[in-house]
Amino acid sequence: MASPEYPKIRSVNVFPAEISGRQMICLRDPLSYSDQTLLVTESTFFIISLFDGKHSLLDIQVEYMRRYGDLLFRENIAEIVKQLDDYLLLEGERFLLYKGEVEKRFADSPVREPMLAGKSYEFESAKLRDQLASYFVAPEGPGEIGDGEVTQKPLMGAIIPHIDYARGGSCYAWAYKEIGESSRADTFVILGTLHTEAQIPFILTRKGFSTPLGDLDTDWEFVSALEKGCSFDPFAEEIVHRAEHSLELQMVFLRYVFGNSRPIRVVPILCSSFHEFVDNELSPMQDSRISSFLHSLKRAIDLRAEGTCVLASADLAHMGPRFGDRSPLGEPDWRWIAQEDGRMIEQIGKIDGEAFFEEIRRDRNRRRICGVSAIYALLTTVGASKGRLLKYGQCPDPQGTVTYASIGFYR
Repeated sequence: MASPEYPKIRSVNVFPAEISGRQMICLRDPLSYSDQTLLVTESTFFIISLFDGKHSLLDIQVEYMRRYGDLLFRENIAEIVKQLDDYLLLEGERFLLYKGEVEKRFADSPVREPMLAGKSYEFESAKLRDQLASYFVAPEGPGEIGDGEVTQKPLMGAIIPHIDYARGGSCYAWAYKEIGESSRADTFVILGTLHTEAQIPFILTRKGFSTPLGDLDTDWEFVSALEKGCSFDPFAEEIVHRAEHSLELQMVFLRYVFGNSRPIRVVPILCSSFHEFVDNELSPMQDSRISSFLHSLKRAIDLRAEGTCVLASADLAHMGPRFGDRSPLGEPDWRWIAQEDGRMIEQIGKIDGEAFFEEIRRDRNRRRICGVSAIYALLTTVGASKGRLLKYGQCPDPQGTVTYASIGFYR
C-alpha cells in the first residue's frame, strides 16, 4: 500500500478536454468504483503524474521546480492528494475498503445490476421504451420491426455498436430490427468488448442481467459447456462484468425487442484486448487459451444451430487527440477513415477471422478499432455463409472521432 509520503494514483483513463475555452485534463476510473470525472489543469496533472509510489513529496517539489521554476508547497500537494482520495482515484486504505464492499455486493447478487440506467439511457421503463422506439423511426433508422421486407435466411449473428445511444442509437436499431425479424434463436451469445485490462482472454459470468425493462437470464447449460472446454478458469476475473458497458447496452435492446413475445436467454462473454498479437504479428489462435475457448464456443453454437445467435458488441475507429493522436482531425481524415473502415467491413463480410485480423495487423490497428477480439471471436464461431452491412455511422469530432457499424450474418 502506498504511504502518505509516497502517494500513488490508481490506473486511470486520461484524456484532454476543452472546458469553456480552457484546456484541461480529465481523469476517470475505468473500473467505475468512482463514477466522477476529475478535471485538472496541465500543471496539476504534471504533479499527479509523479504519484507513482516512487517519488516522495520532496521529489515532487523538486521536479515541479525544475519544470515550472516555481515553489510547490507541501500543502498544495496535500490538497491534490485529498482530492484524488475523495474521488477514489488514489491507492490506499479508503479505496481498498470501498472496493471490498463493492465486490462483495457484486458477488452476492444473482444479477448484474445496470450501471448506465438514468445516465446513458432512461431509468423509467415507459420512457426507455419510447427512447428505444425513437431510434427505429428516426430519419437514420430502419423503420419499425415488422415494417418492411423480412430477410428469408435466418440471422446467425451481428456486429452491433456499443457507442452511447445518443450518438449511435439508430445504428443499433438496424441490427435489432434484423434480430427481431430474422433470428430464430432463443439463446444470444453476446461477445462484449472489455475496456479494462484482464489476465485471461475471455471472462464469463453466470449472473443474469437486470434492465429497467426486466431481467435476462443466463443460459447456464451453455455456459457450463463452455467452461468444460476451457484450458483456463473463465470466471477468474468475473468482477470486470460489474462495470463494463458493452454488454449492458445490448441487453437493454434485446429485452426491448423481445419483451414477452418469446423467452430468450443470454451468454455474456467479455473479450480482452488482442493488442499483443497485433504487435507481435501472431494469430490469436496461437494462444492455447484462446483456441480452446473458441473451439469450445463453436461446438456449443453448432449443437444449437439456429437456436443460437452470436452478437459482437464492438465499435470501429477511434482517432484524434482524445485517443492519443497529435493533431485534430478534419474532412480529409474523416473521408480516409470511412474508406479504410469500408475496406475492413468488406473483409468482415467474408467471415474469415484470420483475414480480418490480418487487416488489423496491416497497419498495427492504426485506427484503434475497439472490438477486435469480439469481432474475431464472432467470425471464428458464427457459422454463417455471408455477411451484409446494414448501417455505417461516423461521429466526426476534430478532437475524437468514433465510427461504428451494424453488420448482419446469415445462414
